[in-house]
Amino acid sequence: MQNLDDAAFADNARDDAAFDDDALTAIDPRYIPATRINYALLMLFPIVGGVILEYSLGRYPGAFLIPLMAAAAFIILRVPGRKFRQWGYHMAPGHIRIISGYLFNSDTIVPFGRVQHIDVDQGPIQRPYGLATLTLHTAGNHNSSVHLPGLAHADALALRELIRAHIKRDML
Repeated sequence: MQNLDDAAFADNARDDAAFDDDALTAIDPRYIPATRINYALLMLFPIVGGVILEYSLGRYPGAFLIPLMAAAAFIILRVPGRKFRQWGYHMAPGHIRIISGYLFNSDTIVPFGRVQHIDVDQGPIQRPYGLATLTLHTAGNHNSSVHLPGLAHADALALRELIRAHIKRDML
């Protein structure tokens, strides 16, 4: 009985090694400037609203615009780097593990047997940086799409083909 327990413990330790954070592959660092551009474009709408409020009310100069500009500067300059450090993935023989989250952490394991189809997307801001987002669509309702942004386009295509090969092998 002791030998069976030791063998089970060794199997569990081997499985746990696949879930070490050190084994994670980081996303591409070009994700940071691309995300800064996205956030800058998104912050234009609140800033325009702040300018309108500032000039329509006019009593307290800077009451809306100064805090809004400070928040925008923080979001544009600090948040993309922090988000970048939180993303990572690990490919295992039968699944992919994706870790993400800045405020709310997410650790998602997608078994290849549940994958319905795979998309590689590039937006207009990602394209000049050579980045892409890998999206795995799975069977089920909860979290039926899992996104992995910030991959080099060639890496995203290679991951897609690797996952397809695993799926084909499992189907045979």
